[in-house]
Amino acid sequence: MELKDYLKQEGFIVKCQYGISLMNAKLQMINAELSMRKGRNVIHSYSSRIKSYDSLAAKLKRKGGKENVIEMEEYINDVVGVRAVCTYTDDLYQIAEMLCAQRDLRLLKKKDYIKNPKKSGYRSFHLIFQVPVTFQEEVQWIKIEVQLRTGAMDYWAELDYQLQYKKENREAKNIGKELKEYANAIEQIDSKVLELRKRIEAI
Repeated sequence: MELKDYLKQEGFIVKCQYGISLMNAKLQMINAELSMRKGRNVIHSYSSRIKSYDSLAAKLKRKGGKENVIEMEEYINDVVGVRAVCTYTDDLYQIAEMLCAQRDLRLLKKKDYIKNPKKSGYRSFHLIFQVPVTFQEEVQWIKIEVQLRTGAMDYWAELDYQLQYKKENREAKNIGKELKEYANAIEQIDSKVLELRKRIEAI
């Protein structure tokens, strides 16, 4: 079956949506627990997506893979993605730790782009899990990428994403350099805001 046709299959979409619901439920439970413990809301927003055919085909091409279902499942970890946005960086690490402790999730990969940002300045905490999905009386494990970010990291990443499609433009290169500078500024702001919160809590 062609990759484009496979992605349109109702079964594929249902499994992905089920996986998203499961991961969102876990994040909401973690948020409830941490919010009670800390006396403040920890996760401020949730979002999710299933990668489009065009995006998957482009990523497979970059990785040198063939455009088929088998290679998509082997090489692509973020077909399904869930994102949680918080205010403070220490909350991101607590959420990641609590997710990794979930016994019904299989952790495949962990990438800390907060402590080790990408060259572009991109910062986020990525976790790749396999989650169990029961479909047609069979348990299947599907991969889901969880992205954990502060609000500042999130709006920066949105600008960077928009810029990716205009890289060849001369002005885009200038904007990319400027965006990298803002990434450094955002890192400092996140750090200072966290420090201020801790000082307020100590009063």
